[in-house]
Amino acid sequence: MRFKNKVALVTGGSRGIGKGIVSALAGEGASVVFTYKSSKEAAETFASELNANGAVTEALQHDAPDTEGAAKVVDHIVKTYGGVDILVNNAGVTRDQLLLRMSEDDWDTVMQNNLKSVYSLSKAVLRPMMSKRYGKIVNISSIVGVIGNAGQTNYAAAKAGIIGFTKSLAREVASRNICVNAVAPGFIETEMTGNLNDEQKKKLQEQIALKRLGTVEDVARVVSFLCSADADYMTGQVLCVDGGMVMQ
Repeated sequence: MRFKNKVALVTGGSRGIGKGIVSALAGEGASVVFTYKSSKEAAETFASELNANGAVTEALQHDAPDTEGAAKVVDHIVKTYGGVDILVNNAGVTRDQLLLRMSEDDWDTVMQNNLKSVYSLSKAVLRPMMSKRYGKIVNISSIVGVIGNAGQTNYAAAKAGIIGFTKSLAREVASRNICVNAVAPGFIETEMTGNLNDEQKKKLQEQIALKRLGTVEDVARVVSFLCSADADYMTGQVLCVDGGMVMQ
């Protein structure tokens, strides 16, 4: 129970990687508040299932880029649970298209949901974390933000921006005992990759040293490590969870 008496906030926690992270943190004793944008029934069902098994979780509807809304979410958590020890910025979307065909809305939507959301939530938790002189912030980037990918200039720019944000914020808040790190997943088995056919999956696996797609649990375990005391001497780092697709 590494997270007993800890309070965590996970954005985009009702499905995919976010759902795996919520399950992992709650499973090790954290009280977890997770946000979702539109899937209210799925989010509340997920929270109820975890709570029925002894966890303490709460689902809150929140549009991740909304700065005012982010402050309200954090204020609610502080008043209800006494503080915020862990923030995992996971919320994000894709709007893939070659740049020549990419609309301004495609660009803005991805930048707002993937990058501005990290700014909004991170800024909102800083004062509570500083007052406790403790905090763990983990930002979910992507290997696409490290190596790029054709058809994803918007997504790659946002995810690369998260890496720069992570390193800069880590330097700003280290003196307050707040660690800020990033995780860059590779190709993970989620609803997004579930739309790929067998031939597409085979081509992806050929690029991966371990010859398989990752699971949400593979990512969640690394996030849990960075949120734990085991990573107290790590900040400003980017851990690629990609089966050896990118080796730095």
